[in-house]
Amino acid sequence: MSEWLPGAEVVKDHSWGLVGTTVLELLHDGNRYVVKAGDDGDGHIARELEAHHAWVKPWTTLSRAPELVHGDEAAKLIVTRYLPGELVVGTRHEQEPDIYRQAGVLLAQLHGQLAIDDDFEPAENQKALYWLDQPHQIPPVIADHLRTTIKSWPTSPSVLVPTHGDWQPRNWLIHRGTVSVIDFGRAALRPAYTDFGRLAVQQFRANPALETAFLDGYGTDPRDPATWHRHRIRDAIGTACWAHRVRAKDFEQQGLRMLTEALDSP
Repeated sequence: MSEWLPGAEVVKDHSWGLVGTTVLELLHDGNRYVVKAGDDGDGHIARELEAHHAWVKPWTTLSRAPELVHGDEAAKLIVTRYLPGELVVGTRHEQEPDIYRQAGVLLAQLHGQLAIDDDFEPAENQKALYWLDQPHQIPPVIADHLRTTIKSWPTSPSVLVPTHGDWQPRNWLIHRGTVSVIDFGRAALRPAYTDFGRLAVQQFRANPALETAFLDGYGTDPRDPATWHRHRIRDAIGTACWAHRVRAKDFEQQGLRMLTEALDSP
């Protein structure tokens, strides 16, 4: 880091705290940067670098995402230019439909770059079964039911597109009325509907008008009922079990609620 930004001053620590990624805002020669450093178990930096190299140009050319300055996958280190704005989450903007309309437009730009066929669902099913074998607070009778259900699911090929992986107001910035995007540590090729998951169980659940605005910006709804149902169950399992692992009680309760609601839906 001293070679890239010698003498840089730490302005703010943006680290989340639940995982081993350190996120610092730095000042160097009058310019601001954001540095991310992963720990030994980190897998996010590699994904973020891939996203910057392959998928985020439609946003960076419009200053709607931070521009990559330096990156070292082996060192698990990345430097981007600071993007001005405040996080949408927890502000009045989180309930403004226009924010979601803009976010829908941005997501459509990401998803529209590439589409390939792949065997996505078998791997996701195996991941869900893995989580069910880890320590968690899902009642045993429900966990057994889930194992049987997941093993019975069809595994048809899926159309994959570049996805953000954590598409929600926590990763949107608002600056002078314009929405921008940060954090590509979960970016990967997945079905488009997977980027609807976080919003569906949080903001859309509480305020359907936000979903309407988002779909207006995105242009269509990629959520086929059957595949969406399977995704909701897998996402709930992953959320509940991961949160239990890192002792994030609020997220664990959200995951358990997500699971109950997914199982109760058709």
